[in-house]
Order: sequence, then structure tokens, then C-alpha cells
Amino acid sequence: MADKLNTVLFDLDGTLIDTAPDMVAALNRMLVRHGKAELPYARVRNTVSRGSLALVKLGFSDKLPETELKDLQNEYLAVYAESLCAASRPFEGMTDILSGLEAAAVRWGVVTNKPGWLTEPLLKQLGLYGRAGCIVSGDTLPVRKPDPAPLLHAAQLVQRKPQECVYVGDDQRDVDAGRAAGMRTLVALYGYIGDGENPRQWGADDMIGDIAQLRRWLQRHVL
Repeated sequence: MADKLNTVLFDLDGTLIDTAPDMVAALNRMLVRHGKAELPYARVRNTVSRGSLALVKLGFSDKLPETELKDLQNEYLAVYAESLCAASRPFEGMTDILSGLEAAAVRWGVVTNKPGWLTEPLLKQLGLYGRAGCIVSGDTLPVRKPDPAPLLHAAQLVQRKPQECVYVGDDQRDVDAGRAAGMRTLVALYGYIGDGENPRQWGADDMIGDIAQLRRWLQRHVL
């Protein structure tokens, strides 16, 4: 099966792009607006992959009424959009991996739960939008990960069979979605994995400690 891999799909936040600096900064700006104290970067970083609602719950409370949480989530997204790419960058060494995939005619793409109105401008500002073989955002389909449909849609867009793809992510829902889609799955341990989580229990095909290890894995199984 490994010999047939010809497509690499990436989660966005915490896997392809280090977006935590801007997402944490947005939450802290919002907390200050509401008269609250800023939270330490390290405490917020590992919540980033769980999305904007999780960040709002961390900063304010998970016991607020649903309507109030939704309003705070919308406010957070607006604040974040104001400085979407001030400090966000591909993880160090990732651009070399993407160039290597392209040189070997290996398709790569992005499957994220981040909404398209944030995903696409971010990738454009980083010069990656036109290079990706596919971009599937959280609002591309009616469902998001852990549903496998976004990954299956990505495979269709790049005209590959699911079993020819490997999906790299840093959250259990990434592994769940990838496995349900029939893809190989890798856990990016360098990503935003929360305290108390045990990625070894997620059922992924392999664990990737850093970008250098990801490059070696791809050289063995894809390139």
C-alpha cells in the first residue's frame, strides 16, 4: 500500500502552517477589550487546532449560554481576520517539503475545518494558494472533520483514490476522518496537541515528531 501513495493532504493549523501566534494574539486582544487578563501563549497554543469556539470557551467560559458563545465566536473571528497573517508561517522546513513533492509530481492539498474566508486569504498571503492541488475548507461541504467527506472530496478534486493518499494532522478528528476515508494517517506531534491528549491512542499509521521526520517518512513512502 505504501508504494502506491502519490498524494499528501495536510491539515492547516498546527500541521502545515504555524498559525498559533496570530490566533493566540487575537484572543488576547479580545480579552483585553472585554476587561480580562491576557492568557499565556503556551496555555492557548494547544487549543488552536480545536477551532475558534474552543478558544472562546478557554478565554471566557464554556458555561456561557450558546447564543453568547456564538456572539463571542463571531467577534473573535473578526478580530483574528484583522491580522490573519502577521506572524503565521509554514512550519520551518515545510516549504522545502512542498517543493520536493512538486518536483516529484506528487500532488498535495489542504483539508481544514477553518472557514474558507480565512483559509484562502491566509494561503494566498503565504504564496501557497496557487500551489495546492486542492483546498477543502470547513464550509466547503455541509459537514466537517471528523466526517470523512471533506477528505473524500479532496481525493476527488486531485483525481486520486483515497487509498493513494496520506493525511497529516494534529488532532484526533484528523485521524478519525482519514481512517474513515480509507487513507493513511500521520499525527504531527509538533502541532497543537492539548495537555492530557494521548495521540498514540488515536489509531494513526505513524507519529511524526518534527518536520525532518516528516520529510524522511515521505521519502520512504511517497517520493
